[in-house]
Amino acid sequence: MKTILTIFVLASLIAVLGCNGAADQRQLLSVDFQQGQTLRYKFTSGREIEVDWDPAKSAPKSSKGKIDKSSESVDMVVAYTPVEIDPYGLTTVKATCESVKVKRHAPKGPQAAGKDAVEGLKGKTFTFTVDPTGKITDYSQLDELIRDTGKKPFRTDSRRGRIKEPDMIGDFIATQWFLWDSVSSIKKPVEGIRVGQSWNSKLSVPVPMVMRKARDVTYTLDEIRPGEKGRLAVINSSYSMSESVPPDWPIPYSGSFQMSGRFGFLKGYKVLDLQGRGQELFNIDAGRTEQYNQQYQMQLEASLPMGVDINPRLTIKQNLTMKILE
Repeated sequence: MKTILTIFVLASLIAVLGCNGAADQRQLLSVDFQQGQTLRYKFTSGREIEVDWDPAKSAPKSSKGKIDKSSESVDMVVAYTPVEIDPYGLTTVKATCESVKVKRHAPKGPQAAGKDAVEGLKGKTFTFTVDPTGKITDYSQLDELIRDTGKKPFRTDSRRGRIKEPDMIGDFIATQWFLWDSVSSIKKPVEGIRVGQSWNSKLSVPVPMVMRKARDVTYTLDEIRPGEKGRLAVINSSYSMSESVPPDWPIPYSGSFQMSGRFGFLKGYKVLDLQGRGQELFNIDAGRTEQYNQQYQMQLEASLPMGVDINPRLTIKQNLTMKILE
């Protein structure tokens, strides 16, 4: 899979860099799969949520300074097996969700809510096609799986309207839809990339409420370091709130509905700020990501129903990690 891209990059490097190519030390970051080799990764997406019910301290004395804290996380193990590698560099990969586990803790201790819809992904499979640059060229099965899972959180009893239980489908999207984003977002991959060079992209923002947001990402190749199984590209990243969301990103739900719980009770969410950083280790010689860690803090303001003049302030501390399992 890497061979054809390597031929292109060598030709491009000769044309672009001429005799200074060695001094420039450009690196080819390409995704590679070996026939019959399955790669297993553990993904974790977790967040701590603080709700300050009266940040202006204008409410009655009994509620001043009241801050509720909660948390939720999902752990997933997903295996990726190449099922077809064609001579043009496209690889069809079968992904299997081997395990999915959700944990939640509310202000009064662990919640006794039912099974999260995303846990129903255990044992599910989907295939996708990826090119050597890490760009996924066929999302159709993953998109179908996301839409099907998006039907699961809704209550079967519709007498009180269409109500959706909390779920972590957005976290599944954040880990699976954006595989190899740091590599696939390089604008001119065949020219290679050198230490200190930066490039931009967008990643999703999983949240406990129903909200469609993106974060702007700046990737920087920080260094090349030796690893046990090949040279590692250390890719640092920084995040800020994006003003737009790409229209082709998946939407798990359709129609109008009400969300249950506190994040359905609050209204009018407004994002005030988002800042964060991350780091990825990409094995240049093996053509695969070894691990990543993405952390950011998000500030939001909400309103209460029935015209109550209080605007709760929410702080979400998000952490997404991925690590290859040997």
